[in-house]
Amino acid sequence: MTVWLGIDLGTQSVRALLVEADGTVLGSGSAPLGGRRDGVRHEQDPGQWWDGVCAAAGTALQSRARTPIGGLAVCGTSGTVLLTDGAGRPMSPALMYDDARATEEAARARSLGLAVQDTWALPKALWLLRTYGPGRITHQPDLIVSLLTGELPPADSSHALKTGYDLERDTWPTLFPLDLPRSALPDVVRPGTRLGEVSPTAAEATGIPAGTPVVAGMTDGCAAQIASGALRPGSWNSVLGTTLVLKGASPTPVRDPTGVVYNHRAPDGSWLPGGASSVGAGVLTAAFPAADPAAMDERAAAHEPSGAISYPLVSPGERFPFLAPSATSLLLGEPENDADLWAALLQGVAFTERLCLDYLHHLGAPLDGPLTFTGGAARSPYWNQLRTDILGREAHVPREPEPALGMAALAAYGTGGVGGSLADVAEGMVRAGVVMTPRPDRTARFMEPYARLVDELEARGWLGGETATHARERL
Repeated sequence: MTVWLGIDLGTQSVRALLVEADGTVLGSGSAPLGGRRDGVRHEQDPGQWWDGVCAAAGTALQSRARTPIGGLAVCGTSGTVLLTDGAGRPMSPALMYDDARATEEAARARSLGLAVQDTWALPKALWLLRTYGPGRITHQPDLIVSLLTGELPPADSSHALKTGYDLERDTWPTLFPLDLPRSALPDVVRPGTRLGEVSPTAAEATGIPAGTPVVAGMTDGCAAQIASGALRPGSWNSVLGTTLVLKGASPTPVRDPTGVVYNHRAPDGSWLPGGASSVGAGVLTAAFPAADPAAMDERAAAHEPSGAISYPLVSPGERFPFLAPSATSLLLGEPENDADLWAALLQGVAFTERLCLDYLHHLGAPLDGPLTFTGGAARSPYWNQLRTDILGREAHVPREPEPALGMAALAAYGTGGVGGSLADVAEGMVRAGVVMTPRPDRTARFMEPYARLVDELEARGWLGGETATHARERL
């Protein structure tokens, strides 16, 4: 028997899962991560990532006995970037996925014809190079892989996407800002490519056996998509953690003139379109830091719909389903009490999720396959049902909705330890969970507040008129 290890570098924690080919989880571990937020700035100390990996992996491997580990893969938050020196040592803090300080650099990149958003890794890398001097552009998993193998690895194309890598041509573009030296750019490989082996030094620190193969990973959104099994054309996975990410599968790229929908590439060359919103469950932690989520969910059930309508941004600026750097959280109406506010936040996230799907439909993305829910918020049965009701469509919740499971599946695929395509391997690991069915009467209740939110977003100039009209027509 062989098992595979998946490691997920999230916003608030590191998570590790040890998984068999049939999806049986033999061990799990986690370790908290902290960060620093100041307005549009969001940083983490890269040293915390390694400490978290050591702790989480050590816990996950406690019950392994002598079962061989066939390989491992690491995912990270999309757009998180730092600078390292020639030996792979951090030269800067890590600028997180939603850090928006590099607005000037982003505008300069767009002036050259590069379709990047303010929070993408490319403008942040330019800011870091200007602030800290010459260095190597390094994504979150790149640093961890270098510490695991003892060698500077190439980046995987999934994380390199937001650094400006051209996935259709498999190359860095020629039109880059002049102050971005090519020496700062890493080589790039497809996800699932073997990168090296765990070194004896890393084995001692993590408990992962020396010689364990390490394969190139993907972003956390793609990892969660793999963990959901949503890799057949028309399938979609909605990852609800600190923020909301929707990822689908398509035989061809989904073209979006605004650039809010982008296309990752699967190891087999097919396409994984999607987008990342700044709305998410992080607003609950910010508004109710000491709350018991289950108890608040129970109270929120009495407020359907809430007396207030929210667009609950975790941080300023929106990236999907529309691009609005100046957008801020909004609350229409006055909540009756804390439970009503909690309900408004839950419903606001679900309204955003519906608007994301409406926008994808407007772009012509294939949406005829199954929808799955993953991410930390998928542990809430109440929220899952609420989201299903507001979306008005069936949703599947896998038993282990974890990005780390997706990385275990990618490791099994990349090492050849399990035969078949990545979709075959993922479907073998994904354990069937709950099927959520929308209740038509509840879906009808939320149509009017959803339409009001669409009207408000359009009136503020954040949501385009064509998208707003399409969303209203789909009601």
